[in-house]
Amino acid sequence: MNATQELGKRGEVLAWNFLRGQSYKILEKNFRGHFGEVDVIAEKNGTIVFLEIKTRRSDRFGLPAEAVDWRKQEKLARIAESFLQSRRQENRAARFDILSILWDGKEEPQF
Repeated sequence: MNATQELGKRGEVLAWNFLRGQSYKILEKNFRGHFGEVDVIAEKNGTIVFLEIKTRRSDRFGLPAEAVDWRKQEKLARIAESFLQSRRQENRAARFDILSILWDGKEEPQF
């Protein structure tokens, strides 16, 4: 695993803990569907939330959320539709979030 992949994996663990602290119920981690993968599927206040987690060491090359381009957004929509259909939840409220994490590995992460 290279340094970027390691940072991403560590960021996911930080994100899971952060989400739990924000009263999210995590339904799935690293859900893989026919159209790709979404990092977290959670529920909060009756809404299904599809989360993409992006972690960077700094904002030198832009904010983490800027890495989620239109292609990834389209893929997330397909994954979400597939997930909801497979669980017969098409009529549930749903949304997409990006959880950006800036963390140099030394200081406290910024969410």
